[in-house]
Amino acid sequence: MSAYSNDSGSLVESSLDDGVLVLTLNSASDGNALNVAMTEALSDALEEINDRRDMHCVLLRSSSRHFCTGGNVKDMQSGSDLMSGSVEDVRDRLHRSLHRITRALSGLDVPSVCAVNGAAVGAGCDLALMCDIRVASTKAVFAESFLRLGLVSGIGGSWFLARIVGYAKALELTLTSEFIDAEAALKLGIVSKVVPEDALDTEALSLAKRIAHSPPTALRMAKRLVREAADASLETTLGMAASMQAILLCGREHKEAVDRFLAQQAAKKRTHM
Repeated sequence: MSAYSNDSGSLVESSLDDGVLVLTLNSASDGNALNVAMTEALSDALEEINDRRDMHCVLLRSSSRHFCTGGNVKDMQSGSDLMSGSVEDVRDRLHRSLHRITRALSGLDVPSVCAVNGAAVGAGCDLALMCDIRVASTKAVFAESFLRLGLVSGIGGSWFLARIVGYAKALELTLTSEFIDAEAALKLGIVSKVVPEDALDTEALSLAKRIAHSPPTALRMAKRLVREAADASLETTLGMAASMQAILLCGREHKEAVDRFLAQQAAKKRTHM
């Protein structure tokens, strides 16, 4: 297991489990708040992923009762951490520090799964939205709660939220700062599954492993094709699909997958004879 730390200990723990990189937020005392230390620890972990070929899916989770409570309100009051200095200083610090997470998560070549337990509010909600798939415990709570503190999402969450729930609902959630539970999040498509609290880690890891077991080159291309298709024209998407499919059809990975499939089918027939 690896750890991304500051002087007070491991803020983000990292382990590889059957092709799944498990990243665990580990700062229970402040609800895994996205201060400078946590931001840099998580960014460091995420920015290493695309250079490794032994990782086929990422699972982002928390070791404490909350997933991530966003910015630290006490730091906001004192004007410390990310909030210190002039308007220009804070803007540049957000761009250089907090936005590293946004770029790294949205730029992952491999799929990402987020296991949400407890609160995912403010920037913590946005962090979950940046992942490709979200699984929630029955005790999960989500909120775009920035307006309660006279703020907007500074990490880019509005871009992800609108694409997940649509413009009107994204605006409603943003302007009301409404807290929604796991079942409401499921109905809105924010999460794809709700499970009991004690089953969350098992269910999320099982999903991540199923994804990670796909042929790795095709897996990366499949994610990229879906992501690009969301904002591309049909003709552009068809061109990408044809190019990717041609590369895969001519590659060793596809041929090996076909051989495995046919061998499995033959074995099933033999067992039923």
